[in-house]
Amino acid sequence: MAVKGQKFKHYPESLKVEAVRLHVEEGWSYRKIAEHLGVQDKYRVRTWMRKYRESGEVSFKDGRGNPHRVETEQDREIRRLQMEVDVLKKWLQILNREGWKTSTS
Repeated sequence: MAVKGQKFKHYPESLKVEAVRLHVEEGWSYRKIAEHLGVQDKYRVRTWMRKYRESGEVSFKDGRGNPHRVETEQDREIRRLQMEVDVLKKWLQILNREGWKTSTS
């Protein structure tokens, strides 16, 4: 059972794929794979094998975060420019309040 504040070990997708390959192609035991790859327990390798059998390598993809929210570089640039415009509008209001004359000459 997890304890509050407990940190969990995260294994990269490549390590999981290698563990599955060792078991399927080489016939290694879960314990031998865990020792070879530095996995804390053999039950973790067994879980990866079960997930692999159910969904293939797709099950190892990192599913954290919101997959529907994809911000492109263009979206970030538009948001930055909009913030810049807002700041300049506020600055113009401040200058007008203080009596500064805005001229283009």
